[in-house]
Amino acid sequence: MAGRRAMRPSAGGMRGLAAAAARSSPAASFLLAAAAAAALVGGLYFWLVVASFRLPERGARGCLPDGEGSWAIGMFYGKSPLQLRPIELEGRSNANGSAWPVANPVLTCATATDAGYPSNFVADPFLFLQGDTLFLFFETKTTATMQGDIAVARSSDQGATWEFLGIALDEAWHLSYPFVFRYENEIYMMPEGNKKKELRLYRATKFPLEWTLEKVLINKPLVDAALIQYEGNWWLFASDFTRRGTEKNAELEIWYSSSPLGPWSEHKQNPIYKADKSLGARNGGRLFIFEGSLYRPGQDCSGTYGRKVKLFKVEKLNKEEYKEVPVNLGIEEPKKGRNTWNGMRYHHLDVQQLDSGGWIAVMDGDRVPSGDSTRRWLSGFMGFLLAIAVVLFVGFVKGAVNCCIPPGFWASLTRRNELSRNLPVHRLNLKVRRLSTCCGRFVSSTKARLNEKTWSNTLFFCMIALLGTVNVCIAVHFFFSGNGAEQAYTHQGQHSQFTMVTMTYEARLWNLKLFVEHYSRCESVREIVVVWNKGNHPTSDAFDSTVPVRIRVEEINSLNNRFRVDPLIKTRAVLELDDDIMMTCSDIEKGFKVWREHPERMVGFYPRMIDGDPLQYRNERYARGKKGYNLILTGAAFMDSAFAFKKYWSVEAREGREYVHKNFNCEDLLMNFLYANTSSGGRTVEYVHPAWAIDTSKLSSVAISRDTQKHYDVRASCLAKFASFYGPLPQKWEFGMREDGWDR
Repeated sequence: MAGRRAMRPSAGGMRGLAAAAARSSPAASFLLAAAAAAALVGGLYFWLVVASFRLPERGARGCLPDGEGSWAIGMFYGKSPLQLRPIELEGRSNANGSAWPVANPVLTCATATDAGYPSNFVADPFLFLQGDTLFLFFETKTTATMQGDIAVARSSDQGATWEFLGIALDEAWHLSYPFVFRYENEIYMMPEGNKKKELRLYRATKFPLEWTLEKVLINKPLVDAALIQYEGNWWLFASDFTRRGTEKNAELEIWYSSSPLGPWSEHKQNPIYKADKSLGARNGGRLFIFEGSLYRPGQDCSGTYGRKVKLFKVEKLNKEEYKEVPVNLGIEEPKKGRNTWNGMRYHHLDVQQLDSGGWIAVMDGDRVPSGDSTRRWLSGFMGFLLAIAVVLFVGFVKGAVNCCIPPGFWASLTRRNELSRNLPVHRLNLKVRRLSTCCGRFVSSTKARLNEKTWSNTLFFCMIALLGTVNVCIAVHFFFSGNGAEQAYTHQGQHSQFTMVTMTYEARLWNLKLFVEHYSRCESVREIVVVWNKGNHPTSDAFDSTVPVRIRVEEINSLNNRFRVDPLIKTRAVLELDDDIMMTCSDIEKGFKVWREHPERMVGFYPRMIDGDPLQYRNERYARGKKGYNLILTGAAFMDSAFAFKKYWSVEAREGREYVHKNFNCEDLLMNFLYANTSSGGRTVEYVHPAWAIDTSKLSSVAISRDTQKHYDVRASCLAKFASFYGPLPQKWEFGMREDGWDR
């Protein structure tokens, strides 16, 4: 009993604890305030940064984040299999007119999903040629089972457009790498299915969608198996998937037979490779013969699975020996990182010769490394945990200085006789009191320091607040910004490209370098044309660019040069963009998608309203007050280069061009009047709202129109003149008419 009474808190201790608890309420308030501030900062960061990325659509059935990646498939052409160019450089357009030119990737998860077969990615493509018709077999990661099935698509225009036909082969286990070939008037498929621990061969009973198991070729879990007939024998190249550690994705085996149906014998040197993932041991597509030599594509798996395709020329192949040497693949390395479909890795190539003698190839690619979605989720989770830990730490410190446990809390109510002093409970009580006293002294000292209004104390809490804010932003970024890519949108299932045109002169060179470096990384940009109006012009290699930069030097300094007809432009779409405007690639891609939906319109990012009598030039604030616009500034607008430039330099536009040149202003107004004059009542302009845009001319003294009122007065004169030449502009187009909300 005495021992139990010794541990009871004293009355004074209870009163002290109650008072301390009352004083600790500011700590709780601080925690609430810190949490609210963190939520506010996270929301602001999402609005300014994360919202500019393309995110998965709500309710999407496919194309969801997947730990294996976001693989897609592209087309390549060439006179030689060692010199292949992507489809966008071939200038191919499609029959339905949705792409000028067609650009890679030509087949994505959206292709399968839109056809009613939800998929997260498509990969491992193999071509099968039947005359002028191409069949493409590939792995599709089905969302229903989260395993690979073999799908097939068909093209009648040499790969520019593809029709998804359906699932050709579906088993209870994962399938991929559908190696398709013809032998003795039969069509066979040899897919990877290592979970079954055997290499199977299927035969088409009703090509291309119905197949039956022909036989098991090898009772071994071989992956990425490819066949080739060479010098009197059939050769099978594959990798043993049971390998572990350094040998995983680093092993290659060769088998040989007199027939692709077997029986198969192992090569004497097996395994050919087994230790270095960067050597390209694992197959990366179909082997092929060119000019009498055998070539094997392999996967460089260093750093991440399927980092890139390596090509090897086989110098010796017989039943006892094998030797190969690396050669140049002949495909230009992607330069835009995550902002291009194969920017981070490409691991499969199938190249075949057409009847015409040319070569055609398919390649898969991914904009993210293997396991990217898992790493982003873990990074976001850690960011939130660290932010919470920081808030709790500061709350604990603030609470600790206001909630010191008095030493008398553990005071004994019993008389300190010899018996009680010898009890273990009493000895514990003494230790607790000593610890409480030490803690009290430490807390008192800390409290004194924290209550001092010194710069060091303020700096300490500011640094803690900054650390918490950074962690909140990191968490929001990794959780909600998708795969971090500012990727292109498709229209009618296809990608395309556009040319950027900007006009500048020597005083704005620093601006131009920022412009080129930023926008050249946008996925759909094909080329940047710089219209150089005056001064000494730079060379193209003066810019950090991932796309070609062409300097077009003009003879006279005129704003009309912006719309000069340029036969070297290879795309139908042109984005006219002032060199002092900076916005996200995602917003640029949105504008391009809207223009592709309505190529007869100008689609831009700066709406204006023209009204009144006489006509007055009004800014965006005025237009929003009127809930509509009837003009788009061409300093940031997409247009049809063939139509717009020819119209601007037509005979009917001569008087307008002369007025623009005389006043060095209003070329954008003239283009709007010319569009309106041609449309016969149809809509001619459309607005896309950017997430944010920065006018870098405000940072310098070289802006063309720094005197706003004078600029507006000149424009009012232009409006009167152009209206007399070409008639009025349309009344008004309302904001917020699009279902996707991009014009709000």
